[in-house]
Amino acid sequence: MAEEVNGGSTEALPPPPPVSPDFSPAKAEPEPVKKKALRVPMARRGLGSKGQKIPILTNHFKVNVTNADGHFFHYSVALFYEDGRPVEGKGIGRKVLDRVHETYDTELAGKEFAYDGEKSLFTIGSLPRNKLEFTVVLDDITSNRNNGNNGNSSPGRHGSPNEIDRKRLRRPYQSKTYKVEISFAAKIPMQAIANALRGQESENSQEALRVLDIILRQHASKQGCLLVRQSFFHNDPKNFADVGGGVLGCRGFHSSFRTTQSGLSLNIDVSTTMIIQPGPVVDFLIANQNAKDPFSLDWAKAKRTLKNLRVKTAPANQEFKITGLSEKSCREQTFTLKQRSKDGDGEVQTSEVTVYDYFVNHRNIDLRYSADLPCLNVGKPKRPTYFPIELCTLISLQRYTKALSTFQRASLVEKSRQKPQERMQILSNALKINNYDAEPLLRSCGVSISSNFTQVEGRVLPAPKLKAGNGDDLFSRNGRWNFNNKRFFDPAKVERWAVVNFSARCDVRGLVRDLTRIGEMKGISVEAPFEVFEESPQLRRAPPVVRVDKMFEEIQSKLPGAPKFLLCLLPERKNCDIYGPWKRKNLADYGIVTQCLAPGRVNDQYLTNLLLKINAKLGGLNSMLAVEISPSIPLVSKVPTIILGMDVSHGSPGQSDVPSIAAVVSSRQWPSISRYRASVRTQSPKVEMIDNLFKQVSDTEDDGIMRELLLDFYASSGKRKPEHIIVFRDGVSESQFNQVLNIELDQLIEACKFLDEKWSPKFVIIVAQKNHHTKFFQAGSPDNVPPGTIIDNKVCHPRNYDFYLCAHAGMIGTTRPTHYHVLLDEVGFSPDELQDLVHNLSYVYQRSTTAISIVAPISYAHLAATQVGQWMKFEDASETSSSQGGLTNAGPVTVPQLPRLQENVSSSMFFC
Repeated sequence: MAEEVNGGSTEALPPPPPVSPDFSPAKAEPEPVKKKALRVPMARRGLGSKGQKIPILTNHFKVNVTNADGHFFHYSVALFYEDGRPVEGKGIGRKVLDRVHETYDTELAGKEFAYDGEKSLFTIGSLPRNKLEFTVVLDDITSNRNNGNNGNSSPGRHGSPNEIDRKRLRRPYQSKTYKVEISFAAKIPMQAIANALRGQESENSQEALRVLDIILRQHASKQGCLLVRQSFFHNDPKNFADVGGGVLGCRGFHSSFRTTQSGLSLNIDVSTTMIIQPGPVVDFLIANQNAKDPFSLDWAKAKRTLKNLRVKTAPANQEFKITGLSEKSCREQTFTLKQRSKDGDGEVQTSEVTVYDYFVNHRNIDLRYSADLPCLNVGKPKRPTYFPIELCTLISLQRYTKALSTFQRASLVEKSRQKPQERMQILSNALKINNYDAEPLLRSCGVSISSNFTQVEGRVLPAPKLKAGNGDDLFSRNGRWNFNNKRFFDPAKVERWAVVNFSARCDVRGLVRDLTRIGEMKGISVEAPFEVFEESPQLRRAPPVVRVDKMFEEIQSKLPGAPKFLLCLLPERKNCDIYGPWKRKNLADYGIVTQCLAPGRVNDQYLTNLLLKINAKLGGLNSMLAVEISPSIPLVSKVPTIILGMDVSHGSPGQSDVPSIAAVVSSRQWPSISRYRASVRTQSPKVEMIDNLFKQVSDTEDDGIMRELLLDFYASSGKRKPEHIIVFRDGVSESQFNQVLNIELDQLIEACKFLDEKWSPKFVIIVAQKNHHTKFFQAGSPDNVPPGTIIDNKVCHPRNYDFYLCAHAGMIGTTRPTHYHVLLDEVGFSPDELQDLVHNLSYVYQRSTTAISIVAPISYAHLAATQVGQWMKFEDASETSSSQGGLTNAGPVTVPQLPRLQENVSSSMFFC
């Protein structure tokens, strides 16, 4: 950075002094030595012992490896067409290599191989030569569906359907020739797996496990499964669940090999992916657009939805990839039909024919409803090939990768959840069905997989004691408590406030009356609102931003000054598009605390829950841990300690240009660990590392997230600097742990040094993961594991410091434990102290009267990122969507900056 700042105006400098020939620069030597040692995750410090012991089963299946002396040989694979062009398309690779395996068995010395579908191939023991070249011929590349991953290379070039007709008679001409080069890349000792189990991980051990995973993927692929990373999905309608919009949830299995304290295990879990509803294309489009018939479809939208999907066409039953739609309808779209004339001299005569006329009159195919609809184009851009839409059906197991709507997601969750016992049954069956013992490659590595769930010892931690108002105890049973006949611990006042109604049907007077009554029971005094602002009916259809602006004009004209709090009634419960602009206006423009609700079934319980949120936003606290009040949390209560929760939320998979949003929340008013504030920034799309923690804008200025949070901690904690900084980081995979330790931690340290060069706080860094596949079950019980269950043995990492915690009561489905990885602990917590702290932090979430499944600071970071993400949604949509379609890779996209929160709400729990 420094060079850029100083090197701006080089012209004005005098020429450098002459250098004497025997001069040797002084400081050049030690410079390269200063290369900082990279930090790696710390080793386990021992096991916890607190809590009541409980036997638990887990979906890890023990793996034995007997052939430890062998080697995997890694070869790289290159595919070319006959003319030497490299094969670009994905998915053809497996077919080509299957053919190589059939045709050249002797040249391969009869060896089986594991192929990853792309550029890598593995064998056990070496192939006869280091470089092998083969030529294979594949006939007509249509799938027999079954293979979900053969992204069909496009069939020969067809100018017109009648050429297809002739090609159907001359099938052999559809064949294609491929050249395959297989060349030696590396040798991986199987011994590496044994080393990893002793805690010595290496490149080799990760590669060796990757080979085993690839063998499983190939095993599934041979059974015609759709493969999605480490999961596979069978083409069996019993596994499909309709979630609406032409999308099905498809149930399959995740399987991966993992090194654990008790050896190698195979982790198998139920997994779900989204697929397109197979069958007639028109039925899919009608479901997708919720239309009543094919004639009311939006074809521009249909074109985007259908692009690259694969269809089979009747009556020839050939497979194609959809490249687009015809400009005109089937009865108007013409193409050039070439026909040999009847008079025997073989002259080719051409005539312009409509697609409709061709199929109905030349091919005698009855078309019921396609005449006035566009045709599907399955040809090349320059040489289209059209089919009437009713002759096309979508092939099964094609992934749907767009983001699901709120309703689809709700439907998916409801249809895919399983009680613990049911899940165990499905997993046991999966092991039988997969029949891994018959897989020749696993046999030759000497790998055998047990069919029993691994038993581990869990411990149930006692629930922390909670306090409500007036020193009353809150008793939690099974991870839940309630405020019946109790007051909030620190109730706020609802004063200088108003109600805003965006055309929701509601008895506003009654709502205010009930809210006031319940508020009083909980210790919150609710003054009478200044005013109820009703939206004028003609604005109902206006764009959301306009509706919000108009409402604020009204508020400003009627109220003497800015209100402290606004209660906002929204017309619909989920996805209301007023929400984002409303929050933004309140928090960023005016600094007003606001609470939205959709008045549906509003009863006393609902209003109590609403008051939990309102109280937290207005600076109150609903409950507090007893150990916070008496301050007696080991190492946290004795020394000023700040607790951070960090999360980055990304746009949905289809949007490459939506900025990612980084949120960091931090505790304040030490020794409390229940009060938090948030700082939210945008960053480049899909970047997981937070890049604004420290952001030096000049020699004396840092505009980063950390500075803001540290100064707030200092101000709210009696002018004390934190000596301990405990970071909870969410959403990072194991492959990125080193980046968190070396990139993010460095930024944290720099931010501290920038505030005070002499200040060196101690750090604790803990990553929390929820999207993993380890599940826990109680033997012989239909229930989930009890809240507070902690597991740090047998299925955890052989060297690193990790543990699983189910802090919450799993009410429906199977509990998903949170996997905590302690990457760094400079403070020196004992395992019990650290596990206790994490457990306690699951009980300080102010929005509910339950323990939650992940520490509160991370949950708050999610909320803050999601809420501020809603502000962005309605930023002039035209600007952001214009770059869709691949212009984004021309250069770095400029990331729009978020407006900052107004001073008076910036340290509030606005995200609650």
